[in-house]
Amino acid sequence: MYVFCNSQKGEQRREIVVLFGNLPKCTNGHLMCAGCFTHLLADARLRDETASCPNCRTVISKELCSRNLAVEKAVSELPAECQFCSRELPRSQLEHHEAELCEERLTLCCYSRIGCKWRGPFHELQNHEELCLHPHKTGKEVIEALAIIDEKNFQEKELYSCVFELLSYEKIAFNDLQFKPYRTDEFIHKLYYETSRFTAFGHQWVVKALVNDSQRDPTQSCERSLTYTVVLKSKVPNPLKIHYTILKGPFGDMKINPRLYQYEFSDASAESPYRTISLADSSECNKLLAAKAINFRLIMFHVSK
Repeated sequence: MYVFCNSQKGEQRREIVVLFGNLPKCTNGHLMCAGCFTHLLADARLRDETASCPNCRTVISKELCSRNLAVEKAVSELPAECQFCSRELPRSQLEHHEAELCEERLTLCCYSRIGCKWRGPFHELQNHEELCLHPHKTGKEVIEALAIIDEKNFQEKELYSCVFELLSYEKIAFNDLQFKPYRTDEFIHKLYYETSRFTAFGHQWVVKALVNDSQRDPTQSCERSLTYTVVLKSKVPNPLKIHYTILKGPFGDMKINPRLYQYEFSDASAESPYRTISLADSSECNKLLAAKAINFRLIMFHVSK
C-alpha cells in the first residue's frame, strides 16, 4: 500500500510517497503522514477552525486519530529508491544505506576544516583529496579559513560561558509555563499565545508569543516560526536588568536551540522586544501549533547593579 501526501516548498507543490514516520488515520480509516497531520492541525488552529480529514471531511484531532501499526510495518518493508543512487531497497534499510553505504552519497572533503568547499559523491572523495589544493595553501590562507570556523565556535562558547557565569548569580528564577492560544479582537482574528501570570523576583510577569511575527495570514506561508516577549506586570521602583532564555520544559517535547537574551525592565519599558524561539525547523513549529498548549521552561537571571 502506498500512502501519498501533498508537500509544499516555496511556490511548488509535489506529490511524495511517505517513507518513514507514523501514519495517523481518521475514524474512517484514511491515512496521512505525520507531517501532513500536524500541518492540518496547525492550519486549523491558525484559522480558528475544526480540523477535518482531507478525504472524507470528518473531524480529526490527536485524540480521535490513531496509528495503523500494520500499515506502518507493511510500508517499512516496501521498496524505496535511494535519493543518491536510485537503487531500490526496503524502507527499513534505506536510512542506513544513504548515510553509510551508498557510493553516491554526498560527502565533504577532509580538508573542509581548513576551507575546502568541495562537496560531491563519496566515490570521488579519494581522487579529490589527492588533488585538493588546500593542503598546499600558505599558512595565511589556512588561518583565514580557520578564523571563520573559530568565530562560529567562539559564539557558541560565549553562550555557554555566559550561562555558567549567570548560574553563579544569587537571584535566579525558573518557571515551568504553558502557552495557551487566544485570538485578537481584530476584524480578522489573529492567533497569539499567552501564559498565566507567574512570580519571579517578587514581581508578576507573563510571556506572550506570536506566529510568524504577527504575519497577516500565516496559513499562506509554508515556513512557520514563533516569537515571544516577556512582560513585567508589576510596578517597580527601580529598573530590573534581566537575562532570560526559553528551554524545553519537563512536560514538553519542544526541540529548541536555546538563545540567551537580556533586557532592562522598568515602568516605562515593561515589555521586552519580540525574540525568536529558535526551533529546529518549521515542522517543529507546526507540531507546537497543533498541540492544545505549549509547555516550556523560562529561566531568568536578575543582574544586580
